[in-house]
Amino acid sequence: MTVLKAPLAGVRIADFTIHAAGPLSTHLLSQFGAECIKIESKTRPDAFRKPHAVYGRMSAATFDQVTANKLSVRLNLKHPEAIEIAKKIVSISNVAAESFRPGVAQRLGLGFEVLRECRPDIVMLSLSSCGQSGPDSHFAGYAPLFGAWGGLGWMSGYSDGPPVEMRHAMDHSAGLHAAMATMAGLHQQRRTGQPQHIDLAAREVASAMIGEALVQAQAGIEPQRVGNGDLRMSPHGVYLTDQPDRWITLAISNDQQWADFQKIVGHRCDDTRVSNAEGRLIHRAQVDQMVSEWVRPQNADQLAMRLQEKGIPAHVSWSTQDLAADRHLQERKALQWVSAPGIPERLAVGSPACFSSSPDVGIRRLTPELGQDEEYVFGQLLGMSSAHQAELVSREVIW
Repeated sequence: MTVLKAPLAGVRIADFTIHAAGPLSTHLLSQFGAECIKIESKTRPDAFRKPHAVYGRMSAATFDQVTANKLSVRLNLKHPEAIEIAKKIVSISNVAAESFRPGVAQRLGLGFEVLRECRPDIVMLSLSSCGQSGPDSHFAGYAPLFGAWGGLGWMSGYSDGPPVEMRHAMDHSAGLHAAMATMAGLHQQRRTGQPQHIDLAAREVASAMIGEALVQAQAGIEPQRVGNGDLRMSPHGVYLTDQPDRWITLAISNDQQWADFQKIVGHRCDDTRVSNAEGRLIHRAQVDQMVSEWVRPQNADQLAMRLQEKGIPAHVSWSTQDLAADRHLQERKALQWVSAPGIPERLAVGSPACFSSSPDVGIRRLTPELGQDEEYVFGQLLGMSSAHQAELVSREVIW
């Protein structure tokens, strides 16, 4: 009988990443089957292990979103012996991933040149704010900085309002790009046997997401924030319906859809200026006002269904409660139930991709307690005796 395996089964990652963007990248790879060893310490645990009032949570729920599936070991990287153990983990790994400020890995003794001596074909991912080189490489930063400095914040929001602060959307975008780049590095490693250092700047990910605006700016055109609007479609936006805070999203791209929309909502516009797509773009403010008035008395769910039946792109703008209750997402394991000792069972984000020959893709393991996998990693993989581990704990090397 053929044993079904996840696509990245057999790949091992030494994971030094922290916070959100870096841990998400390795979390995605772990969902595809990679064995990911998360390295942290009692004195410097990952920030997402702890409650974080700034993000509105008083338990560490976000940790599930970036750490389920991973193995956890403690290493006090301020101790030289811990660095040597970290190198041994790298020597049995295919990938080493870090998201420190540029220069930190080198100062710790875990830079690329050192790690390639431990593992000659290592793929190393370094994810930082502005990259490992260049005049701005020394800047630290979190998600709001990535979006602001990369220009995505400036292009997000309404024309009469300020730029929008981008938070987890930037962390997740950087993490997705990092996972893709790591996959490319692994592919090359398997073809050539050569090492690879991937230097990913989260700020540059934001810039890569506003290509049209950069082209406009280069051509001397001032790009404009369009809010929920679109440069080619009108009406295009989010409109309030008959229930408090229940909105419907519409994207009408041609005159037939516009005609069908008017029939469904029971209104007809006699203004010839907006009878075609070009006119609706020119007079988008008036169109938005009309659509808002027409949609306001409607039931969002019923209206969305009727519009979809006519081929008009429309859906209710779902709340997180809608998503959590959605059977479709749970059946496809895009949302999965997880738990951890002392923490109630809850939903975490699974893999958005399904593999026909790998039904085990996604979350397969509970979020680890700090250091819970040391017997496997230090004992089985590195051959370290229990007595030696205990001695290292007593000296706060494993800590």
